[in-house]
Amino acid sequence: MGEAKFDGTSKDVLEWIKFREEFGENVDDLKNETGTEKLIRKFKENPLVPIGALATTGCLSYGLYSFRRGERRMSQMMMRARVAAQGFTVLAIVGGLLLTANKKK
Repeated sequence: MGEAKFDGTSKDVLEWIKFREEFGENVDDLKNETGTEKLIRKFKENPLVPIGALATTGCLSYGLYSFRRGERRMSQMMMRARVAAQGFTVLAIVGGLLLTANKKK
């Protein structure tokens, strides 16, 4: 199969605009939204992804803290919890994509 390559030409840009319009996104609103507005919009679209990312970050941070303090058992448990949180986040991303695809059909 051939892969699509985007070289930044106006044709490529127009294809992305058409893609966004087909999926019901107002292109003008997306251009003018701030970083905070984008974060809020993404959180509303799929709230499980940021929750999973925060859980992953928390487990990693506490695991590294425990490792630094020499608490091997807690460090090992947190690293396992981190893997579980990462798996949850990936499943949330895939689930959100599937729900969005089904919603558009």
